Amino acid sequence: MKSITVQQPGQLVIEERPLPSPQQGEVRIRVASAGICGSDVHIYRGHNPFAKYPRVIGHEFFGHIDAIGEGVDPSRIGERVVGDPVVSCGHCYPCSVGRPNVCTELQVIGVHRDGGFSEYVTLPAKNAHLVPDCIPDNEATMVEPFTIAANICSQLQPGPLDVALVYGAGPMGLTSIQALRGVYGVKQIVVADRIDERLAMATTNGADVVINNSQLDLASELQKLGIRPTLIIDAACHPAILPEAIGLASPAARIGIMGFSAEPCVISQQAITSKEISIYSSRLNSNRFPQVIAWMMQRQIQPEKLITHQFKFTQVLEAMEIFEKDQKQCCKVLLKF
Repeated sequence: MKSITVQQPGQLVIEERPLPSPQQGEVRIRVASAGICGSDVHIYRGHNPFAKYPRVIGHEFFGHIDAIGEGVDPSRIGERVVGDPVVSCGHCYPCSVGRPNVCTELQVIGVHRDGGFSEYVTLPAKNAHLVPDCIPDNEATMVEPFTIAANICSQLQPGPLDVALVYGAGPMGLTSIQALRGVYGVKQIVVADRIDERLAMATTNGADVVINNSQLDLASELQKLGIRPTLIIDAACHPAILPEAIGLASPAARIGIMGFSAEPCVISQQAITSKEISIYSSRLNSNRFPQVIAWMMQRQIQPEKLITHQFKFTQVLEAMEIFEKDQKQCCKVLLKF
């Protein structure tokens, strides 16, 4: 089989690899399509501290089960499925309280073990989620990105009284906007980004107010509009954002951090406790695949709006370059196998 492998930082190749056999409790998926994520680029560029090389990347993938390991129901062969990249032990403290995404023995497909940028991939059978026929292939490939939004929303518990501020109109921000609008029905969504074209995408995906915070002072603009956010999502993850968000937040607000920066930031305890602000962090997803599949079935979200480019997997270098460099026009890029 052909696999897209990062041999070492900066060196990506398409190589011939042996066809993997599913082990006990596993299935093998014949991959049909896979999405490029920022973390794939980080591994390619050597900026992911968790990756070991060589590595077949890719954690957003859709396909069909074509082989099963011992203990798996044979009737699963032929199923249309998406793969949850979170592989957990099932018995540590985080797993026992429903947080497998921070399992003490966590393995992420495409990071710690070989991923879905390959003609075939194996994974635990429980990680292969059935996709109903009413969800087209391209949209099925988008399930994993929306689980990231589902995970932070599960902690923040948005509702119709909320005024939301989303930092960043990239893929994480846009999936969050769609969830806030289509699933949770928040009262108002404000989006801040530094690229006008991204802000236009935010409007298309459900934002009510957009602010280019490279040209305008965000605090001043919100004050002019009489807006005090009750819910803030940081989907840009710059160390300057959290201190600013704490200052902008309404009393009793919730703030969700969707990524991580290694750089420190300085925050005021008084600013947090005086308004009793709750701060949440979110990594990957905690069993959110069935939830997102249900959102898609009910048309509460519109994943097709995020897909801007598609390439044959043999064009992966071109696809990665566009994803990395064209932030004005590019959102989600799919590779076809």
